[in-house]
Amino acid sequence: MRRQLLAIVAFLAAMALVPHLVDSEFWRNWVMMALFYALLGQAWNILGGYGGQFSFGHAAFFGTGAYCSAILHVHYGVNPWIALPAAGMAAGLVGAFIGFLSFRYGLRGSYFALVTLAFAEVLRILANTVPITGKGVGLLIPLEPGAANMQFADRTGYFYLILAFVGLALLLTLWLEHSRFGARLVAVRENEDAARALGVDVFRTKLAAITLSGALAGLGGSYYAQLFLYLDPGIAYGPAISVEALLVPIVGGMGTLFGPLLGSFALHGVSELAKLAFGEAPGLDLALYGVLLVLMVMFMPNGLFGMGRTTLARLLGGRRDA
Repeated sequence: MRRQLLAIVAFLAAMALVPHLVDSEFWRNWVMMALFYALLGQAWNILGGYGGQFSFGHAAFFGTGAYCSAILHVHYGVNPWIALPAAGMAAGLVGAFIGFLSFRYGLRGSYFALVTLAFAEVLRILANTVPITGKGVGLLIPLEPGAANMQFADRTGYFYLILAFVGLALLLTLWLEHSRFGARLVAVRENEDAARALGVDVFRTKLAAITLSGALAGLGGSYYAQLFLYLDPGIAYGPAISVEALLVPIVGGMGTLFGPLLGSFALHGVSELAKLAFGEAPGLDLALYGVLLVLMVMFMPNGLFGMGRTTLARLLGGRRDA
């Protein structure tokens, strides 16, 4: 655990230097968005990687957090810093609601994945019809520059804010790996019936995992709302968020501490190369992500982190034998 904690501190310290060492606004923004999707990937990883409950609709939690923060700010004048924890709580409650309905009746595997996808779509349709969300037109957040309103003068403030969220997610995952709750969650992932026979409350464990995962994704939604100052149902509850949230840990390595980070940077690096090669083709990202998902599942089921760990173990083993 100490080595992992030192690795987290070293990573955060290195990332904190990026705004001062990188002059290009493009690359600073690229790193910031990679960190943003790493946060969403880490949220998915808690439920899917450690808990084995694959969600295809994490946009339901992201969009709820984003809309909660934006609605409180725009319609009720609540400061975004105060709305931030409310957004996390609202997304966590949506996660608890979906989890209660799903796990109470024993849904798992593809059935659970389809239920989460359905809830994300239902919320998208509701956001298109309810006046408080701006319906299909969307919700425009007023420009009120100032750190007190979570609207920073330049992107550096947003960079450090998302870095803090990623640090929180990493510490939360580190705690999960070394806690009894984490052990119960992994036991459920490996074999629900065996875990139940050992006295694990499977329902409560999975319910806590989806609530925690949803709350973390909701914080990402609140951040997104203040970063771009605009939301519509397609952005908040669309499939793009759900796809990236699940693909990042799959590429990087599910059920690992640094897998979502590695996956996010690798995925967005490949995406940028594809844009340079083919231009800004509509739907290119989703098509590319679909191909990558199939390739990762077929040839690298443990992700880049797992492949690197296996390769390192073989090299060290070969040196010892030599």
